[in-house]
Amino acid sequence: MRNRCLCLLLVLCNVFVYAQNKQLLYDFKEIPQALLLNPGIEIGYKSYFGIPLLSGISFQAGSSGASVNDFFANDGVDINDKIRERALYGMGVRDELSGTYQLELLNAGFRGKNNPENFYSFGIYNEGDAIGYWFKDYAILGFEGNARYLNKRFDLSHLKTRGEMVNVFHFGLNKRVSGDLILGVRAKLYSSIFSFKSTKNSGYFVTTQGQNNILASTLVADMVLHTAGIESLRNAADNNLGIGNVFAKRGLLGGDLGFGADFGLTYSINKNTIITASILDIGFISHSGAVKNYVFKGQATIEGVEVKLPEDLVNSSADFWQDLVDEVKGLLPYEENNDSYISFRPTKLYSSIRYNFGEQNKFLQDCNCNVGGNRSSLGYPNGLGGQLYVINRPRGPQVALTAFYQRNFGRVLSLKTTYTIDKFSATNIGFGANFNIGAVNIYAM
Repeated sequence: MRNRCLCLLLVLCNVFVYAQNKQLLYDFKEIPQALLLNPGIEIGYKSYFGIPLLSGISFQAGSSGASVNDFFANDGVDINDKIRERALYGMGVRDELSGTYQLELLNAGFRGKNNPENFYSFGIYNEGDAIGYWFKDYAILGFEGNARYLNKRFDLSHLKTRGEMVNVFHFGLNKRVSGDLILGVRAKLYSSIFSFKSTKNSGYFVTTQGQNNILASTLVADMVLHTAGIESLRNAADNNLGIGNVFAKRGLLGGDLGFGADFGLTYSINKNTIITASILDIGFISHSGAVKNYVFKGQATIEGVEVKLPEDLVNSSADFWQDLVDEVKGLLPYEENNDSYISFRPTKLYSSIRYNFGEQNKFLQDCNCNVGGNRSSLGYPNGLGGQLYVINRPRGPQVALTAFYQRNFGRVLSLKTTYTIDKFSATNIGFGANFNIGAVNIYAM
């Protein structure tokens, strides 16, 4: 293929593509950004350079268990009944609200002159990711109170959430080691802007019959919320110090740092059948700057306001409510600290099998990308196959299965359509188009 010197524009509008799954972009070999999803992809161009802030923009968000329409549809059902039936009791602790975005700041790659089987890539991108699971017992307790739930233990482990914003600096090597096999690796340096996580909570809250009062409430908790960078941003906002400067400083290696790696491969079973696999973001970030943790650990039992008759009735200075507040503050096992912590990246796994068919266009192979053999799959007009996607989440791996068909019209136009099944939807249909206009590559999905 001709040199791709400019990757001009990427607009990803997959509103219902969840949990960072870029099934349209994965293994779309004609698009340079597909290299970010598999460092071992088959590459059919000599070089590329992305326009900063334009050549890679993606945003995805979604929820499982309930939709906005479930609560606000004009169906004659009272909103309180909808919340009770469709959220409190209709959703489970594995249902979630999650979202992510990615903004490419710099992305470039080139083939080695002396070793054309090597393709080098480097760049920077900004990424944000957050997920929160449905805290079912908290919601029931907050919406209905504990009056109806004597002796019921409300599970505190239902609270699980994490999120972050990070800049990623990366450098990768893609190498065809034989006519059948291409391997790739990418090193990553993470610069965290902010982070929060509360994923290992346990304990319960229960109301029982009391000894000194009618009821007693017992709290047994082992909970912690870790945060890093949020205090710096809050202080900058409160004191008009320029929150943008804090973002820039922490994102440009002035924040918490971490390391990671991506690995990928492409293997040709035969000239028509190709399998690929990649594992992304095997890494961690060590948080030690601007850390603030909120710890809730211990056990306490409170029986409410205790009134001694008849003495307290004639004591006009008695403040029963304040006494209760003081007692609660004294018993609840709460503290704050600045201990450092480590967060692991949400590791992602992709794999695919593709069958290429139709008459192969030899004219498309003009970049020495077929070094080491003649098993190149470039130039086929049709590609049909399936993809697997797995992401590691706080409540265990999430899986998505995708079937796809790709049609290439020479070197100018490539189209891809997908059908995906995951925990959010069984009818997720996507469409992507890639255009090559001279040295300019434009694509939208």
